[in-house]
Amino acid sequence: MTARAADRARYDRATAHLDAPLAIVDLDAFDANAADLVRRAAGKPVRVASKSVRCRALLERVLARDGFRGIMSFTLAESLWLARSGFDDVLLAYPSADRAGFAELAADPKLAGAVTVMVDDPAHLDRIDAARDGGREVVRVCLELDTSLRLLGGRVRVGALRSPLRSPAQLAMLARAVARRPGFRLVGIMAYEGHVAGVGDAVAGRPLRSRAIRLMQAAARRELAERRAAVVRAVRSVVPDLEFVNGGGTGSVQHTAAEDAVTEIAAGSGLYVPRLFDNYTSFTGRPAALFAQPVVRRPGVGVVTVLGGGYPASGAAGPDRLPVPYLPQGLTYDPQEGPGEVQTPLLGSPADDLLVGDKVWFRHAKAGELCERFDALHLVEGDTVTATVPTYRGEGHTFL
Repeated sequence: MTARAADRARYDRATAHLDAPLAIVDLDAFDANAADLVRRAAGKPVRVASKSVRCRALLERVLARDGFRGIMSFTLAESLWLARSGFDDVLLAYPSADRAGFAELAADPKLAGAVTVMVDDPAHLDRIDAARDGGREVVRVCLELDTSLRLLGGRVRVGALRSPLRSPAQLAMLARAVARRPGFRLVGIMAYEGHVAGVGDAVAGRPLRSRAIRLMQAAARRELAERRAAVVRAVRSVVPDLEFVNGGGTGSVQHTAAEDAVTEIAAGSGLYVPRLFDNYTSFTGRPAALFAQPVVRRPGVGVVTVLGGGYPASGAAGPDRLPVPYLPQGLTYDPQEGPGEVQTPLLGSPADDLLVGDKVWFRHAKAGELCERFDALHLVEGDTVTATVPTYRGEGHTFL
């Protein structure tokens, strides 16, 4: 029996008493992935990206491990909720326009001490001040550095369109604006190199593309390491007691951790290891989060139909944003239908061994987005479900 076949047998036994659709997290794989992130971080703490987990119980589990410290959140409302739930170090990774949230933050000492918000424009400071509604708490802020690689005099950009702050002078200027402004404290710098951390460099069947990606990423790492160090020096000349410099992501942990200027690493997808993280030379993880859809039809030889399954991931639309049939191995989508809103035909010889009610296991393209489809995660150890925990959705929260 192959390892994948053994996993299927375990998951089927563990969930035999449960009807699909359902989602699981294999805790053995989750814990092994967490240990590997810590190993690659080489002594620097890993801040967990909550958008890639979206389950409080699993955030608590990973933060209880040595090597992890703090959360990187994705909305202000989520940040405040997590802080109220007892998480005391929450870095909001994206600027917010949530006036009600800022009013709560500025009025509550516990929230103001636990949450750090992102700014990359003086307009963000203006909006926070306008939303205070009498709240006098000092708001902790972090500046975000644009990490994109610019080539041919800036005519070619590789990387996400995020912060407008690129040069040491630009970040130092905003740092001075924060330092001069009552009610704010600059505590950190963040830089997410998504074109390195979030782009696989070993694309199956595409050797030339893979080589080009590796060359691009090597150049990007060199350029960013030099610029990030200069930015940190410039900002520390304004705010010597800066608390943290955050960088990286699952695909670049060991490279970012090697930079002296970086004090902590961000990662989250590496805990669940969705399909987009299969194509890396820098690490190999174990798929930990899966979902199962039930077989509801057998239209013919070599075909079964499962209920639902059309759960595309965010990003530029394409086949790589679709979940993949994972277990039993060998099933593929019907190219004329693909994964559907209500039903999904699957083709391949393994279909002939599936009966109505059997489970087909899928992997999502991305990590935490799976939790927007399910209100609970069944935690599997060995061949047993040992706990069932709510996702954000299961706790009544859909933050985005």
